[in-house]
Amino acid sequence: MLVKLYTLPAAAPVLGRLSEHGVVCRRAESFERSAVTAFVNEQFPAWVDETLVAFAHVPIGVFIAIEGGRIVGFACIETARPNFFGPTGVDEGQRGRGIGKALLLMSLEAMREMGYAYAIIAGVGPASFYAHSVGATVIEGSEPGIYGGRIR
Repeated sequence: MLVKLYTLPAAAPVLGRLSEHGVVCRRAESFERSAVTAFVNEQFPAWVDETLVAFAHVPIGVFIAIEGGRIVGFACIETARPNFFGPTGVDEGQRGRGIGKALLLMSLEAMREMGYAYAIIAGVGPASFYAHSVGATVIEGSEPGIYGGRIR
């Protein structure tokens, strides 16, 4: 999917609502790599490698949601390719609270600050979520994209 970064809704209102309910979303720190990758490995094991790539960037390309000192979601930028958003995931028991949208908006705002006008969401799962949240549109003929010949 393709997202126009110059028409993004602001992340601040979504982040503010989550903060009122004890969920903090922010960029991960280098010293949190083990904790974040443990969460990703437990919840979304296929995405550990890409998460490690995002930790190698300066600034780090991993965003996390924390509640009660526990990671409940993550999002990465520029992992498989430059200008790509993802992977991203929220603990199954925490979905529907706006955590995924907050992480998406934070990540895309960071990409806009890097100078991009558009972002690519590859390996899309919930296309309707991305369309509704940020106006993402399908890139026709892009499935399976770069992930088609991956080793499993």
